[in-house]
Amino acid sequence: MARNIQSVERAAAMLRLLAGGERRLGLSDIASSTGLAKATAHGILRTLQQEGFVEQDDASGRYQLGAELLRLGTTYLDVHELRARALVWTDDLARSSGESVHLGVLHQQGVLIVHHVFRPDDSRQVLEIGAMQPLHSTALGKVLSAYDPVAHSEALEAERKPFTDRTVCEWEAFEHILDLTRARGYAADVEETWEGVASIAAPIHDRRRMPVGAVGITGAVERLGRDGELRPELIAAVRDCARAVSRDLGAGRF
Repeated sequence: MARNIQSVERAAAMLRLLAGGERRLGLSDIASSTGLAKATAHGILRTLQQEGFVEQDDASGRYQLGAELLRLGTTYLDVHELRARALVWTDDLARSSGESVHLGVLHQQGVLIVHHVFRPDDSRQVLEIGAMQPLHSTALGKVLSAYDPVAHSEALEAERKPFTDRTVCEWEAFEHILDLTRARGYAADVEETWEGVASIAAPIHDRRRMPVGAVGITGAVERLGRDGELRPELIAAVRDCARAVSRDLGAGRF
């Protein structure tokens, strides 16, 4: 059996203590409650403070939970609300399009897949929840980069490596694609990430009209395209799904 890391257990105990007791606690109180020497407790608190998980009041020297912990908690709630609101609509999109559906959010210079609906046929498929996709080549990534300033910056800083001969890696050309994405309200990936595979994605906004994710379909190029162009009815279906999820998140009409 793998052994627990003691320093992580101690840090977690401190965070629980600060979350469940008085709003602010002094070093002596924290050390006494966790059974640690003051020097040990102070070292852990200093590390938590550097990471933004704990804040220290300048006047009293007491500690409280930090803004970074709140941000992480809010992100957790936002992602779960996004997924919950999207369940029905993504199922409908899979049925109407006949293709697999992915719901993605920005995470560590990429797209984290938080929900995946299988293509409604008898083919063998692999669940991709938790998988990461690149920002610069996938339809989901382009949508996030076009609408979310943070994702845009992440795409700028990330390595934009070619996956196929069609992958756009040069920054000016990529910016042009993002302009086009914003103008038409959706993004496409036609064999830019995987040979023979195409995808279409559209943005999802929350009640603050902020982009919180993207939804899209993925399938064989010959099914998503017709006469060298993506099928307009599939583009419309993806955009309708994104609007429906956005409305359920309180964004109103787009």
